[in-house]
Amino acid sequence: MLFKDVLGHNDLKEKFINDVRSQQVSHAHLLLGNIGYGGLSIALALSQYLMCENQRENDSCGECSACKKVQKLEHPDIHFSFPTAQAISKTSDPLFPLWKKLVLNNPYTGLNEWINASDDKGRKPIISVHQSEEIIKKLTLKSFEGGYKISIIWLAEEMNTACANKLLKIIEEPPKDTLFILIVENEDTVLPTILSRTQITKIKQLNDDELVGFLRNQGHSNEDLLRSVSSRAEGDVSSALEMIKAGGNSNMNYQRFVELMRVCYKKEVLPMMFWAENMSKISREEQKHFIKYALYMVRQSLMKNYTEDQLMRTSTDEATFLAKFARFITGNNVLEFNDLFNEAHYNIERNAHSKILFTNITFEVMRYIHKA
Repeated sequence: MLFKDVLGHNDLKEKFINDVRSQQVSHAHLLLGNIGYGGLSIALALSQYLMCENQRENDSCGECSACKKVQKLEHPDIHFSFPTAQAISKTSDPLFPLWKKLVLNNPYTGLNEWINASDDKGRKPIISVHQSEEIIKKLTLKSFEGGYKISIIWLAEEMNTACANKLLKIIEEPPKDTLFILIVENEDTVLPTILSRTQITKIKQLNDDELVGFLRNQGHSNEDLLRSVSSRAEGDVSSALEMIKAGGNSNMNYQRFVELMRVCYKKEVLPMMFWAENMSKISREEQKHFIKYALYMVRQSLMKNYTEDQLMRTSTDEATFLAKFARFITGNNVLEFNDLFNEAHYNIERNAHSKILFTNITFEVMRYIHKA
């Protein structure tokens, strides 16, 4: 991947290019931020620039043999590690063709897409000690093409303790011209000893204009939908693509949110129970998308109340609804709404009982609305 093809992050691209040209590339980078912000894209662009046979001042050439191999994820000196369901494969290599296909199609692919593509049982994947042994074995061999050897570890926080501990020494004292790039979403689950051995670079979220432009280039033309999605996605390409795919032209989450607020405002207990039961029947990913959408609508309500619409980014339908609804989100209840939906998202990820969870949401929302 060329640096010019990486969406946004101009400051980071300039920094990495300058590091390479001044021969001050750190031997271990940790790129920290949501996968949808573009950490993998940056890692691939940096790797291609390092391998390029005809480096240009501001980018790799994109035409030499090395560049073409990197673009196809086929360079023999770039090694990829990623989480796998251990019942399917202990190491990454057997599943690499599938992971490569997914990444070439969308370098912003997240963990959920990978789980859905690689395991029909949806088991949690990890990077195990077996993979760390493979990494060490590959990096201690001579470079195939006489230059850098690069190990890219995608979602490195999924390394179990045994794997992380086994890599400590080689990350701290790698062989000559060896580079680690760890791509991490949550640093809290990474061993402190790993963090201390890497140069941490925070990948910031993309801005709305960059995200809308990207979605337009993907062939999406409904400006109303793009404006709403870009605001909800909070700079995350992966989330935006999921919303576009799930939402289409009719936003189901909008309809669910409106129905929830309507029945809770009217204190209609049976419709509230019916709403919760319907929500319990959709997939956990759809449930999480709804919770994120509810948080977005709470934020937009605040924007309407306190900024005179200046910072709102909504579709026409959302704006029409919020014109009447926003007054029910105030300083008296906004923190409770945020806590409720954030806790619900946390519990859904941990396989909470869906019907109980959404039933609780209806009664809490009913209580909060009447506190406004």
